[in-house]
Amino acid sequence: MNKIYPDAAAALEGVLRDDMLIASGGFGLCGVPERLIDAIRDSGVKGLTFCSNNAGIDNEGIGKLLRTRQVRKMISSYVGENKEFERQYLAGELEVEFCPQGTLAERMRAGGAGIPGFYTRTGVGTKVAEGKEVKAFDGEDYILERGIFADLAIVKAWKADETGNLVFRKTARNFNLPAATCGKVCVVEVEEVVPVGSLDPDCIHLPGVYVQRIVSGAPYDKKIEFRTTRERTAQEAANA
Repeated sequence: MNKIYPDAAAALEGVLRDDMLIASGGFGLCGVPERLIDAIRDSGVKGLTFCSNNAGIDNEGIGKLLRTRQVRKMISSYVGENKEFERQYLAGELEVEFCPQGTLAERMRAGGAGIPGFYTRTGVGTKVAEGKEVKAFDGEDYILERGIFADLAIVKAWKADETGNLVFRKTARNFNLPAATCGKVCVVEVEEVVPVGSLDPDCIHLPGVYVQRIVSGAPYDKKIEFRTTRERTAQEAANA
């Protein structure tokens, strides 16, 4: 089966619909499937629930979809760096389910493994535990967290072979790997597609069995959330 699609819009054709749950990789702007997010924006679907560590920043990452009011709910760990996310949440325009980062990653992983729920101590005694079952193990309280079973997973990888075996680049792996496993359909955008057999089997991070569709999004300009520089010293200026 050919998994390679010519562009992001084609890779999402027949998959998108209103009110669906989408698991998205990325952490800040690192490892964000930006071409696929652009295609979701351009499709006009609405009422979306996004499961993602955060929503990028204003006008980047999922922040683009917040601007167009296509997102109804976020299941996230972090709001900072995105003023529109913060504004919509405080105004009651956006539903937010806060979830600790480790718990969020495990909820995705559990969904990918077919596990409907698990117990964790993280969040016991806080707002995170409200409305959730509490059970004691060896004298310690744990709360029940549900696995995430998404309608669609969108992820960003460094390389893919033609069968969908993926390699992620350093910290850009972040939430991409667990997100990829928990979607009924996984669409991945990559910087490079290579022939089958050219990836070292021991270096493959995600087997192609989890991936249904692939699109090459290169080139990327590698956006940076905060660019911090220092002034050149007099010696550096003299040598320039």
